[in-house]
Amino acid sequence: MNEAATAANPKRNTGRRISGPVGLHSLRSLRSPRRPRIWFEILLVAASYWVYSLVRNAVPEQRTEALRNADRIWSAERYLGIAVEQSVNHAVDSVTWLIVSMNYYYATLHFVVTVCVLVWLFHWHPGRYAAARLALFATTGVALLGYYLYPLAPPRLMNGGHFIDTVLVHHTWGSMASGNFKNMSNQYAAMPSMHIGWSLWCGLTVFALASAPWARVLGLLYPALTLVVIVSTANHFWLDALGGMACLAFGYAVSYTWYASLPHHLPKRVPVPCGRARLAGLSTRTPVRAGRPAADAAAGRR
Repeated sequence: MNEAATAANPKRNTGRRISGPVGLHSLRSLRSPRRPRIWFEILLVAASYWVYSLVRNAVPEQRTEALRNADRIWSAERYLGIAVEQSVNHAVDSVTWLIVSMNYYYATLHFVVTVCVLVWLFHWHPGRYAAARLALFATTGVALLGYYLYPLAPPRLMNGGHFIDTVLVHHTWGSMASGNFKNMSNQYAAMPSMHIGWSLWCGLTVFALASAPWARVLGLLYPALTLVVIVSTANHFWLDALGGMACLAFGYAVSYTWYASLPHHLPKRVPVPCGRARLAGLSTRTPVRAGRPAADAAAGRR
């Protein structure tokens, strides 16, 4: 009787057989790298950074708790023997041209280099772009939890820390949390350091994918120099940098979970579907000239 029912309604039976694979195919399609669209990526990056800034600045400025956490971080670093931020801050501040350069570095390259690496990926490594972008977005997203759960004052705002706020002293705009910008940005969101999270993402991406040796070296130097800058300007502790690294590790874990591969292991180019490839091949064929059909046909036979 079951065989008769199956034979009587083969369409329904076929539908049941393919429903599973179709669903699996749809999931695989979502997880497969696609060719990025420039207008969509511009809107996505701009909207994501706007939301990140909005949420970061919306975190309540828990000044008392943030200063207390700064004292704890400073005590922990002294216990570990790595509390050299104050010495670095004072030493670099004594060289005016150097500290002024670092202030502008802190204010600009954080954004400029990240955008440049995204553009480079979009143009030269479109097959890896989405996975790398997901790692960056996940890194930034989890950092917001740190700002909520662990308010932390930067060294320059510590009570009795004797750190120099290099932006105020040298009248530069190296920090959104100093000078005229201090009311526009949450001053107690130092943990984790996204200057380190983003610069390390840039550096690792360039090191893994660039072909020129000098570019790979610059990729490694960029996060290292950023670490020196955030400490010299008294915007972060060493341990804030570790927080940024932990967030980046989380970001790569999310990207790996979704794409089942790290970005640099994915194909450089997005494969063109077979159907589109055939259509592209047809569109590039030389059309038959209208004036000489017989001669063209004969030439084709030869």
